[in-house]
Amino acid sequence: MARMFGTDGVRGVANTELTPELAMALGKAGAYVLGKESERPLILIAKDTRISGDMLEDALCAGILSVGGDVIKAGVLPTPALAYLVKKYGAQAGVVISASHNPYEYNGIKFFNSEGFKLDDSIEDEIEKIVKGETVIDTTLTGGALGRILIPEGSPAEDYKEFAKSTFSGSLEGIKIVLDCANGASYSVAEDIFAGLGAEVVVIGNQPDGININDKCGSTHPEKLGEAVVAEKADLGLAFDGDADRLIAVDENGNTVDGDRTISICAKFLKDEGRLVNDLVTVTVMSNLGFHKRAEELGIKVDVTAVGDRYVLESMLNTGCVIGGEQSGHIIMLEHSTTGDGIIAALQLLMAYRRYGKKLSELAAEMSIYPQVLINARVKNENKYTYMEVPAISTAIAEAEAAMAGEGRVLIRTSGTEPLVRVMLEGSDTEKITVLARDLADLIEKTLS
Repeated sequence: MARMFGTDGVRGVANTELTPELAMALGKAGAYVLGKESERPLILIAKDTRISGDMLEDALCAGILSVGGDVIKAGVLPTPALAYLVKKYGAQAGVVISASHNPYEYNGIKFFNSEGFKLDDSIEDEIEKIVKGETVIDTTLTGGALGRILIPEGSPAEDYKEFAKSTFSGSLEGIKIVLDCANGASYSVAEDIFAGLGAEVVVIGNQPDGININDKCGSTHPEKLGEAVVAEKADLGLAFDGDADRLIAVDENGNTVDGDRTISICAKFLKDEGRLVNDLVTVTVMSNLGFHKRAEELGIKVDVTAVGDRYVLESMLNTGCVIGGEQSGHIIMLEHSTTGDGIIAALQLLMAYRRYGKKLSELAAEMSIYPQVLINARVKNENKYTYMEVPAISTAIAEAEAAMAGEGRVLIRTSGTEPLVRVMLEGSDTEKITVLARDLADLIEKTLS
């Protein structure tokens, strides 16, 4: 049977794959495993703006309460806000109900431990065994042993906003920013954070209706943000995804500044500030070749991990690295946060922007970008990990690598959350790599669908 937990929690189409019954079972198992050391564990829950969030939240709560855990419902908040609040509130665990950048019909459940970190595989496996009935726990509590829904003394949203602002030194006065909240979780906090630091703020993507999260907006669709930045004559734009753990920036001309360039700018800033521990930055195999060349120019060492912010964080904790992330905009500032935080990453980018006194387009241009082509091959979910077992596919990949003749690279990887095999080619000849990528993706899709 396939592993229930993917690279970022348990995900699926709400009410068919991720059902209320599964959410309740996850609540029971998660509270039991993560609350073992506490007589009455406290669990914080946050969610994004998906229509299915209320249904899954109540089911999750029922599971937690049934095994004696107490719950604080923090409401609609970014994933990284929940990671921060778990530790601040002294909770034994936190749960976020979100499918991040995915369409609204999907949802997900991801756990955080008492320190605000995502769970190790071994802990997820322990939870999964309970859910699948491989480990049996006592769920027959009655009377006063049952849990309660607690009302926090303060405001979780206000606590996170104050924390986020505390990571920024100085003022944003004189800077005009357009924010795209993806009709997601950041709509509840982002404007107040940036305006509270003195910026002139224009906001789009801040009218969630339960089904418009990530819909042609946010970090996966920065085109509208680019148009708004130009129309508003703003200095820059900042786009978050549905749960605000990603950041994609836009310069004053409306051009996208991806995670690689943001990490490059921030790493230089940290190095110049004397805060880049071991002169090291952590990125994934998807990072652009231009990033590596820029890091070499700056005298910065690069640690490369598998795709996924959990792998980036794991390596950072092992090496002491303070900045890492992905081209997609997951950026971890370990001085401030235990997970990717789009708002905090944006604030650090703005600190670099203020220090160097250059336009964002000028800062971004200090790193050259090698053309990349990424094509998703949609396959049957049960087949997505088998592509290298098919001789025709493995041969075609080898032939594409040979065709690059040392002037680029081929990277094939499987999505951890969707039924996709991602085909990425990078090189100096855009037309050539596009043809090669399309041929490979077509072959994979035809063979494994």
